[in-house]
Amino acid sequence: MKKSRSKRTASPSELIDARIEDLGDWRGELLSRLRALIRKADPDVAEEWKWETPVWSHSGLICTGETYKQVVKMTFAKGASLKDPSGLFNSSLEGNTRRAIDFHEGDRLDEGALKVLIRAAVAFNSSAALGAEHGGARSMKSKAPGEPRAGARCQVIGGTHAGKSGIIRDVNTSKTGHVTITVVQPNGQRFKTLAKNVVIRRGAAVARHGGARR
Repeated sequence: MKKSRSKRTASPSELIDARIEDLGDWRGELLSRLRALIRKADPDVAEEWKWETPVWSHSGLICTGETYKQVVKMTFAKGASLKDPSGLFNSSLEGNTRRAIDFHEGDRLDEGALKVLIRAAVAFNSSAALGAEHGGARSMKSKAPGEPRAGARCQVIGGTHAGKSGIIRDVNTSKTGHVTITVVQPNGQRFKTLAKNVVIRRGAAVARHGGARR
């Protein structure tokens, strides 16, 4: 009786387990460490199996865990848009979208810097998803709202404060990558909400979900 499941019935996590076990060398050990680190950086991450490769996603693809003969590669789908203060990216540096980190046997793993990078990727995906969700209400020439910033005017379209509007004063990102903002209303009252619940206002007239506000 076979212990291993076929690829048709195995879950993505089981397929990743099998890949780590099959490698059986430093590459499998490193892939396992990277997997644990990704989960620690973002407990809400989803494990997937695409292109015969481990993939981690949250509001979009975060990164892959590719294994080659001499290299374990983490490719960040939107790496070109992420800040990399520690200089972790060392591969796929020419393109305008992806960036990668190549690990060779014996390389030191900077866990702290890598967790920061993973959380930045999650925050970027969440911000991009917010822009895509509300992009239909904007002009085709308008840019996506991007990440909320202090001083921007916003309108809340979800959560307990839906219907309110004001000026963003503070933007904070949690350890799991969730972005929380503090909004000051015209009457001076403040409240906090998740960035995914707001749209950035451009100009005086902004349509709300469910009709125009009077």
